[in-house]
Amino acid sequence: MDAAAPPYPPLEDRPIKNTIALFDVDETLTPARRSVSPEMLQTLEKLRQKVAIGYVGGSNLVKQQEQLGTSSRPVTSMFDFCFSENGLTAFKLGQELPSNSFIQYIGEDKYKELANWILHYIADLDIPVKRGTFIEFRNGMINVSPIGRNASTQERNDYQAYDLKNKIRETMVEKMREKFGHLGLTFSIGGQISFDVFPTGWDKTYCLKHLEDEAKKPGGINYTTIHFFGDKTDKGGNDYEIYVDPRTIGHSVKGPEDCLGQIKETFDL
Repeated sequence: MDAAAPPYPPLEDRPIKNTIALFDVDETLTPARRSVSPEMLQTLEKLRQKVAIGYVGGSNLVKQQEQLGTSSRPVTSMFDFCFSENGLTAFKLGQELPSNSFIQYIGEDKYKELANWILHYIADLDIPVKRGTFIEFRNGMINVSPIGRNASTQERNDYQAYDLKNKIRETMVEKMREKFGHLGLTFSIGGQISFDVFPTGWDKTYCLKHLEDEAKKPGGINYTTIHFFGDKTDKGGNDYEIYVDPRTIGHSVKGPEDCLGQIKETFDL
């Protein structure tokens, strides 16, 4: 997918009809918070000649541009569908689709109560390392990190091992469900160091609404076969809901290398 990437058949003329392949980003297309490999981009380029492709990630478009895009190509031109923040910010063939927002849903007063509780809880946590950005406010959700999103790659790796052993995120999420369950929120652990908080139903299945809406438009395509590739597919992981959704065919991957192998096998590349 470099500047000289070949043209792609129009969506309605892709050889494998009514089919789209959707991908999680971290630990599926890329190592966590790192850039995509040339081999993955080349494989996606070949795949796009056969079927529609898209990504669906919890992070915002800026982060996905950093991980998937290049200096010469916006990420919105590299996929047919781009679903940032689970599809609350979305693009089809580079054109923005209708968006939604977390703060409109929850309101300022309830958000302040939520943010204050999180910051107090993290302040009292005794963990080996704390850095900065414990709450990241996004358009469609908040992302909460006990160590802080400013942690280095090595600190993230160390924290992930510590978290798996001591269940820091799991325990915090359980307490938040008890405290804020009445607000209609979902708490979803993903990546190495954080978890997402968003209105129930605004998980990765939210992006499927865009595909359904697009099918209703003049000349729209009804994607009857939707493949989803993701790594956090166990219950509680942020890929779980779309992985088990009856509208999708779920593929659980163990990192980008495994994802590459599954793409090639599934689509005969």
